[in-house]
Amino acid sequence: MIKIITIEREYGSGGGEIAQLLAQQLGWKLWDQLLTEEIARLAECPKAIVERREERTDPLYYRLFKSFLRGSYEGSINAHKLKVVDSESILKITQRVVEQAAKTGNSVIVGRGSQQFLKNRPTRCVCFFTLREKIRYAAC
Repeated sequence: MIKIITIEREYGSGGGEIAQLLAQQLGWKLWDQLLTEEIARLAECPKAIVERREERTDPLYYRLFKSFLRGSYEGSINAHKLKVVDSESILKITQRVVEQAAKTGNSVIVGRGSQQFLKNRPTRCVCFFTLREKIRYAAC
């Protein structure tokens, strides 16, 4: 039996609203803004920081700086002490939260790579909404 529904969406497609309605109908937990809040809690940072960085890659200058820092002798000594909230750390935390939500079950998870994290779970359903579909249905 399906206990997890992942909703992937394009910006403006209404996937978030559909997920909210679906979760309400099923009486399941909606992991959309709640997912962002949980990531922020685990990263020990404000939610606004996570919102600006989730589902995005870090800028090129930052990635270059990080690789330079990790590549130097001094960087390798101190790298483990740095606690940064970047796309890499958010991705790792997101995966943990999504996998925990899946273990709990009865969850509708919106975006953030959840379909990839849960790709080997047989008890999931994946939905994808595009802006083109929204426009097509609105035109009918």
